[in-house]
Amino acid sequence: MDLAVAGMRLPAGTVLDGEAVIWRDGRLDFGAVQARANSSIPRARALAEQLLASYPVWDVLVHPQLGNVRGRPYSERRQLLLDLVGDLGPPIQAVPATDDYETAMVWYEALQAQEVEGIVAKRAGGTYRGGTREWRKIRHAETEDLAAVGYTGARSRPRALAVRRPDGAVALSQRLTSPLAAAAAHYLQPAGAGSRGRTHGSRLALPRTPLYVSPKPV
Repeated sequence: MDLAVAGMRLPAGTVLDGEAVIWRDGRLDFGAVQARANSSIPRARALAEQLLASYPVWDVLVHPQLGNVRGRPYSERRQLLLDLVGDLGPPIQAVPATDDYETAMVWYEALQAQEVEGIVAKRAGGTYRGGTREWRKIRHAETEDLAAVGYTGARSRPRALAVRRPDGAVALSQRLTSPLAAAAAHYLQPAGAGSRGRTHGSRLALPRTPLYVSPKPV
């Protein structure tokens, strides 16, 4: 709600591309975002006073006067974005951008301590095309898709996934957050079907179909 109220200062018809985040002790706290998102309405209101949200914006899709601007070059969209949100101030702010390589590398290294996972490179003349975006994410940690071959804990709320690594070894993932556990449970068989023993004291069951996980690095 705090972001919605702040958004009312934007001209009607504006569509932005950004992400709701929460800063805690100078670092991004993804767990705090989940806590607010998964709370009841009364608790969400209480958390809104303790965990203030911010909305960093990286692009504009629809301009209140110009309409759909996704086909325009990024350099033009960037200026339109600054015109829209430049004077708003927190909690809605445009992310910093630069065309200087050295400055980008300083950001890449320095912001890691704040749990910023990396930087995004966009072509100045590139358009915004959903599904085939013409930009590249440069992360501090790369991700890879792994087939899940089992899980620990209850099928309806798995604690971790057993994944097969490229070398054939099976390893346990980190403890799943509540949203990921709920998503994984959708693909898993009942523990009695296809059981292959126990892992960490919990039954290991095979999924009906391969489940691919892409961990979000920090």
